[in-house]
Amino acid sequence: MAMSCPLNRYLLLMAQEHLEFRLPEIKSLLSLFGGQFISSQETYGKSPFWILSIPSEDIARNLMKRTVCAKSIFELWGHGKSPEELYSSLKNYPVEKMVPFLHSDSTYKIKIHTFNKTLTQEEKVKRIDALEFLPFEGKVNLKKPQHIFSVLEDYGLDPNCIPENPHNIYFGRWIADGQRELIESYSVKKRHFIGNTSMDAGLSFIMANHGKVKENDIVFDPFVGTGGLLIASAHFGAYVYGTDIDYNTVHGLGKASRKNQKWRGPDENIRANLRQYGLEKYYLDVLVSDASKPSWRKGTYFDAIITDPPYGIRESTRKTGSQKEIPKGMEKCPESHVPVSLSYHLSDMFFDLLNFAAETLVLGGRLVYWLPVYTPEYTEEMVPWHPCLRLISNCEQKLSSHTSRRLITMEKVKKFENRDEYSHLLSDHFLLYKGHNSFREKYFSGVTKRIAKEEKSSQE
Repeated sequence: MAMSCPLNRYLLLMAQEHLEFRLPEIKSLLSLFGGQFISSQETYGKSPFWILSIPSEDIARNLMKRTVCAKSIFELWGHGKSPEELYSSLKNYPVEKMVPFLHSDSTYKIKIHTFNKTLTQEEKVKRIDALEFLPFEGKVNLKKPQHIFSVLEDYGLDPNCIPENPHNIYFGRWIADGQRELIESYSVKKRHFIGNTSMDAGLSFIMANHGKVKENDIVFDPFVGTGGLLIASAHFGAYVYGTDIDYNTVHGLGKASRKNQKWRGPDENIRANLRQYGLEKYYLDVLVSDASKPSWRKGTYFDAIITDPPYGIRESTRKTGSQKEIPKGMEKCPESHVPVSLSYHLSDMFFDLLNFAAETLVLGGRLVYWLPVYTPEYTEEMVPWHPCLRLISNCEQKLSSHTSRRLITMEKVKKFENRDEYSHLLSDHFLLYKGHNSFREKYFSGVTKRIAKEEKSSQE
């Protein structure tokens, strides 16, 4: 039976990577542009084909100017489980909605897109010829058509079991492509200034989208490193600011992270990274500062806080302290105003981060950060909580067989009050949060066990 076609239905063709991150990105961007996520599908799972209801084509175009998780969007004219269902669905589509794109003065072409199957040219031509019943009056132009139409066929997700016939067939008018090319053009491999943990370009843009970063926002990164997250926010027109405890990183000094290069050069700093992409005008400043002791007056400054705190694996977790805070038994240093570096427990780091976000974000502003977890022990209750912040999304990226990190997105929904600062101590899950403190030991314990297992199997 053919499906009826309600107004403003669109087909999104999604990229097949970072699957968990796709839905929160699309929801966040629709919310940013005044749309709402409405879908007839219960769940998307791993499918690259999503049917959405979007209020207008302008919102659909704005969505595609931002997304790195979607490849293309189409105005959906027909959909069926078989060619017959598709044709029936197309015949039910309102002719008045087709006419503006099919009149005699227009040019067009029809493309065939298949997922998980390759068709011969002959098979493609056969599918195009079968659409002759549509009221096309314009001329075919394969090089520069005014309108592009696509038949999209879905052959499922299993490359080892490709069906003879597609599970679903869609027909639509192409509207716009997403921003997948940003992943290559902003690749860390081509960047002047990188560190051991510079964020992958694709994930940086996903984080900015989860944070609903927009033009003229002020975006802050308290663990700025080499500034990769600032670059993604600046690309979308936000003014960017950051801090880091590492003097050499902030000033672009010391040993280089690149292979076959000993020391950092004069163009290896965060400002130079933004200059490389023509984004220097969005650079506010980066300071040497300790995230555990923010030097800010009370107030709301930021539209988004987007950050990747250190986990103690490739970058150490540190904070400044006084001589009095050094544990007994350690060798005494002469009195000095130079800050002493102390270890910084992960649970404390995340509570400080959430409190800082609750104090300094504007209402509706978002905090986006990575939370490392030891997978065998992880539960949702281990995600830090704050009365001023509402959890929006929680997406997993696997790091190894036993560890992963989760991209946590929270939105400020309540004005910060002094009593909120220690509210986490009243939470039933407070002891669970403390489990994050042993992440480093568990990470390396798992690595050691894996190496021993591999060595044993190679000797057998």
